[in-house]
Amino acid sequence: MAVQATLTSGLLLCGTLYMSNGEAISRVVVTLMVGLSAILLCIRRAIWRKMVYRRYLAGIETRNVLIVGTGRVAHALRNHLDSLQHLGFRFKGFVALTDREAESGDADVIGGVQSCLSLARSLFVDEIFFSVPAEKKLVISMVEEARAAGIDVRVVPDLYDGLAWNATVEYIGQFPTIPLHRREFPVGAFLLKRTLDITLSSLALLAVSPVMLALAIAVKMDSEGSIFYEAHRIGRKGRTFSCYKFRTMVADADKLKADLEHMNERDSVLFKISNDPRVTRMGRILRKYSLDELPQFYNVLKGDMSLVGPRPPMATEVEQYDLEHLKRLNVLPGITGLWQVEARQDPSFDSYISLDTAYVENWSLWLDMKILARTVGVVVGGTGS
Repeated sequence: MAVQATLTSGLLLCGTLYMSNGEAISRVVVTLMVGLSAILLCIRRAIWRKMVYRRYLAGIETRNVLIVGTGRVAHALRNHLDSLQHLGFRFKGFVALTDREAESGDADVIGGVQSCLSLARSLFVDEIFFSVPAEKKLVISMVEEARAAGIDVRVVPDLYDGLAWNATVEYIGQFPTIPLHRREFPVGAFLLKRTLDITLSSLALLAVSPVMLALAIAVKMDSEGSIFYEAHRIGRKGRTFSCYKFRTMVADADKLKADLEHMNERDSVLFKISNDPRVTRMGRILRKYSLDELPQFYNVLKGDMSLVGPRPPMATEVEQYDLEHLKRLNVLPGITGLWQVEARQDPSFDSYISLDTAYVENWSLWLDMKILARTVGVVVGGTGS
């Protein structure tokens, strides 16, 4: 495609030069320019494809898939997706269309079509594939519900005659599919957000590296234990990753948590103690000015986090979420977010969830910029946790 586009552009350029009597421009120069452009475009696309494939294989930015039906076509599609891991599709289960399919004993059948959307939301599904014919009303109804939930729907061609006239056939590897609904995804804005994340986090790490070195020495001298605290957190679409912070508590802090449950000042699934006895002297300073979170710029560079987004929760918190609460996991978690600048000291879990949900539903680059600006005031004012 890149070579074809370059050659087409070259022919248009030659035609323009001919019509404008551009004899002064050498044909050799034009030929070299077209040839080099084609080569450079192919190299750029190859590098980009390799980077994207590597992220998919690492489980980053993948697209979770449910397949409606359990027949031959469904299993063929599932095997095809599993064989093309580099394309970023991850099979999450089959959805039974009939009671017979539900009772087949297949371990990969996770529910019936009536609960398809609920299952899709709980598993952070991006696309639903129909592999078997179903009533047109059922499909249309599911497409409407999927549109509201931001989930794409595809069907295998020839199964739904007349449902998607003139629809373009798109290939998943070698498997043909027809998209019935595709959500509008602001690719440009998200690419710009990722570019800002990489640029600002790189500059931040360079700027504060001497400070981080001094803090690392201070943490080591203040108490026994490692310099950094590596915590397993839940990121976008329920993906588990290692979140890094400067250690602010004693070495066995996690084991002591159960004995301090009666001192918890937050409600529901949150845990917070103002004068936590596990926090070290150096840890109180780090927390006051949010300096313990500086290593998370590395998480941003890796792509596990963003500069702005909901805070990454622990697995024990997510296990207690209601279905609606999972919406906050639709985006990358952030170092700072709307809740941190609006209601950081608010003990209410409902406030925590509602602010994060509001961020997800109303995200824009301008909102990120305002949150980053307000975060500076929170850090300088020392009003951190």
